[in-house]
Amino acid sequence: MNQSRGGMFASVPPVTLNIIIINVLFWLVQVVFANKGIDISTYLGLHYFKSDLFYPHQLFTYMFLHDPSGITHVFFNMFAVFMFGRTLEMIWGGKRFLFYYITTGIGAALFNMLVVYIRINSAESALSPDILAEIYKNGAELISTGRNYADPLLGNFNALLNQTMVGASGAVFGILVAFGMLFPNVELMLLFFPVPIKAKYFVILYGIMELFMGVWDRAGDNVAHFAHLGGLLTGFILVLYWRRNNKRDGKFY
Repeated sequence: MNQSRGGMFASVPPVTLNIIIINVLFWLVQVVFANKGIDISTYLGLHYFKSDLFYPHQLFTYMFLHDPSGITHVFFNMFAVFMFGRTLEMIWGGKRFLFYYITTGIGAALFNMLVVYIRINSAESALSPDILAEIYKNGAELISTGRNYADPLLGNFNALLNQTMVGASGAVFGILVAFGMLFPNVELMLLFFPVPIKAKYFVILYGIMELFMGVWDRAGDNVAHFAHLGGLLTGFILVLYWRRNNKRDGKFY
């Protein structure tokens, strides 16, 4: 009876289900506020730690926000949580899965921030101290009001310094790498690649693709590729740690 009433979500464990619900609710709130001209990602999305728009809570809250201009971003992230996260939760239990999800999301944020730090240090050498002082003083206000410097060099630096990152993709990549490590030989059928591929190869190829796109595309496509890699790397290290320390007596550890 519960199965018939719950439909496809009846088999989804509680943490996975609540992650999906929270993300969708936050997205709906974003859409409502965006229609009123208010961008809540200014306060809850992740910003670089030297930006005037940065607050520590953003390391956590950013992963529950998505692009409010369309449903694609939140849909595919939550679809991945639904497809792979529920399996991990059934194996690990809710507490461990939630810890893993949040940790990989924060790891993704920190890794991306490290990459931004390296890029900003490199870019600062092309700007004079006076111009840098101007950007650090007024750049955040320009970005938060939808404006930027007309000069491409200043504008690009300001965008890098005060950019906003949102999305659960870092944590999703953590889920993907854990699934690939626990079920390496499970064959996946992907919408964009209609040929069966083993989970371990899918994760490896996806990671290589993100590295390539992060290095060569930079932020041109508005996707935080290094955050994806950060989530993948954090998840990989965490699963290895659990395995080697034998913290769970299941067959996978």
